[in-house]
Amino acid sequence: MPLFCFRRRRSALSGFGAALLALPIIALATDAVDVSVETSQTIRAGQIVLPDFAALVGQYGPAVVNITVSEGVKTANQERSPPRSFRGPGMGPGSATSPFQQTPRGSQQTVYGEGSGFIVAADGVVLTNAHVVADAKEVIVKLTDHREFTAKVIGLDEASDVAVLKIAAKGLPTVRLGDSSKVAVGEWVVAIGAPFGLENSVTQGIVSAKGRVLPDGSYVPFLQTDVAINPGNSGGPLFNLAGEVIGINSQIYSRSGGYQGISFAIPIDVAMNVSQQLQASGHVTRGKLGVTVQPVDGMLARSFGLTKPEGALIAKVDRGSSGDLAGLKAGDVILRFNGHSVVESSALPSEVAALAPGQKVVIEIWREHQISRLTAQLGELSARLPVTPSPDGAEAARLGLALRPLSAAEQQQTETTGLMVEAVHEAAAAAGIAAGDIVISANGALLTSIQQLVMLSNNAQAPLALLIQRDGQRLFIPVELG
Repeated sequence: MPLFCFRRRRSALSGFGAALLALPIIALATDAVDVSVETSQTIRAGQIVLPDFAALVGQYGPAVVNITVSEGVKTANQERSPPRSFRGPGMGPGSATSPFQQTPRGSQQTVYGEGSGFIVAADGVVLTNAHVVADAKEVIVKLTDHREFTAKVIGLDEASDVAVLKIAAKGLPTVRLGDSSKVAVGEWVVAIGAPFGLENSVTQGIVSAKGRVLPDGSYVPFLQTDVAINPGNSGGPLFNLAGEVIGINSQIYSRSGGYQGISFAIPIDVAMNVSQQLQASGHVTRGKLGVTVQPVDGMLARSFGLTKPEGALIAKVDRGSSGDLAGLKAGDVILRFNGHSVVESSALPSEVAALAPGQKVVIEIWREHQISRLTAQLGELSARLPVTPSPDGAEAARLGLALRPLSAAEQQQTETTGLMVEAVHEAAAAAGIAAGDIVISANGALLTSIQQLVMLSNNAQAPLALLIQRDGQRLFIPVELG
């Protein structure tokens, strides 16, 4: 995230601003009312009492912390931060550099960033976003009383963007946790964090929507709000008017890199489930059904004989998965899962992932114009296939890839052929390719050997379009050749 500068404008009150000052002030007719932390908005005949956030901030603001991280990174000849519409607003590691920065090839650079967090246990347990502390060399937690502590990262989970920190302190102020399942669209919410490093800044808004599933593979049913969230707010708490934390501010939708009215928070129920697993075992397990689903629109509903366009239409069932063993088939429409109605197909993956592997669930499906019920025992969702270094691996130097052929077992497990990525650097890293990806083709040519890819890359005069498979999904990634 590039650095931001604030400049004072001498003409700030000229033109339109001056015209606004000339307008008459319109005041709300209100009585003197003491609005406590537990009080919500009240509407009387001809009168509106707006919520007072002062008590909430005064009581729980001291439990919100500022997080500073440093990371030593090796830089290539040119670093580029790819543009993204959905992004974490915290200035995590790497975000303090400019989008295009020239540095000597192979040099070492220390990158600093800032984010937010909040204390959930008086003995120093802090929650924040995983992207704030990922790959950090040092993490410093600063309290509102200006005390600073070097924090230990207990664990982080990239899939949910939740991280747990621990600082050596006792008797710390803590937040009060709420129930995100009881959040109502339209209710007032408050965020406290450190936008642009401005510690303990308070912003307010309402809940705009619930259960938002973003195109980032996170399996999180986000809370959408219109609370102003900016770089540095990442990892900070989202409060309801009862002073309870109902979410962790995590992402924004932005074309500019700053707040544009759409912010997303991880529901606190999801975050605490992840936190408990990280503290207990250091990793997070998630359920897996093994099906690919798509929305049911009006035309599909009519073709399947459904009375309304709801549910999750199964497009593919993985062989040997729990869904396959339960008898699910492509063309089935999942109407209910584990006792809950499936209205939007996008909500199903996060609901499955929230359950523990091995748990039995009842699935209600629509098949051949009638309802059937099946029972499935969930498998475990693995973030990525384990990568084992192989002696027959080789470098595609111009691409910045270390590769090896897929084993027969891996080909069967992934249902594909290609080359396993063992390590990435320079061109491939800048393009977003990661270890564990499977490279299937290059510029449309199916790959059968590393030598074939090396030859294609050596002869290419333009970016090479690689088709990769990641977590069962395929996408094309263009790589600017080095």
